[in-house]
Amino acid sequence: MAEITAALVKELREKSGAGMMDCKKALTETNGDIEAAIDWLRAKGISKADKKSGRTAAEGLIGIASAGHRAVVIELNSETDFVARNDAFQDLVRGIAGVALTTDGSVEAISAANYPASGKPVADTIKDAIATIGENMTLRRSALLQVEHGVVATYVHNAAGDGIGKLGVLVALKSVGDKEVLTSLGRQVAMHIAATNPLAIRAEEVDATVAERERNVFIEQSRASGKPEAIIEKMVDGRMRKFFEEVALLSQAFVINPDVTVGQAVKDAEKLAGATIEVTGMARLLLGEGVEKEESDFAAEVAAVAKG
Repeated sequence: MAEITAALVKELREKSGAGMMDCKKALTETNGDIEAAIDWLRAKGISKADKKSGRTAAEGLIGIASAGHRAVVIELNSETDFVARNDAFQDLVRGIAGVALTTDGSVEAISAANYPASGKPVADTIKDAIATIGENMTLRRSALLQVEHGVVATYVHNAAGDGIGKLGVLVALKSVGDKEVLTSLGRQVAMHIAATNPLAIRAEEVDATVAERERNVFIEQSRASGKPEAIIEKMVDGRMRKFFEEVALLSQAFVINPDVTVGQAVKDAEKLAGATIEVTGMARLLLGEGVEKEESDFAAEVAAVAKG
């Protein structure tokens, strides 16, 4: 039996929003496994927490660069939002995004690529910026999409300037149709993705582990009803169909026009584009997503300074 420490209970409470005693019981029931405890709380209707929806965040900016059939999105973190508003930092984000467009889009390739303004690799250029600005920075994530025919549309939410902001989205549309129609549709779909954060483009592409986890939670919730297993199975199947509709891009209600799904909106746009349209890829980077940010106790800091 794993030791259920106060720190473990506190971590689960912060992630789930459940009460202290419920968290302790959940950890006891799951032998100290945080993720299993979250599922246990959800199954009991005590918490709706999702491990991916953390309450913490990092500062910095998301940067996007595009060139028609190809686009890239990067995340450059800083310690404070103050630095993220700095012109030099913003120029660095744009510059790195531009360099990323010439690579395979991986953090490793971007870090090793030459940064024209400094004549050094991106990694060394970031180190120089750290020394100049006086704050730690990290090139954390990146994604690149491209199509042979069609467009890769982009969208930046909470923009701090041209091509930079707090959230960036890329959508790849494969088609030989009218470029203006594709670009307009792509931007709308990108805005939809920014708002709904789908897990996959199609239901069958949802990660099997994620789907199985949801099914297990639904099974436990349904069993609480006391109904026969045959009925429970049908209930779970129905809830899973609903789950896939809600998390798969093409089956979601289109935020631009909720009367149709995204898939139907893409199909309707084919008439204007004059050719078939296929959504082949998407990428969504939200600043600081999943990053633990140390929370300081300002009052304690002041007290410590006062005591010398």
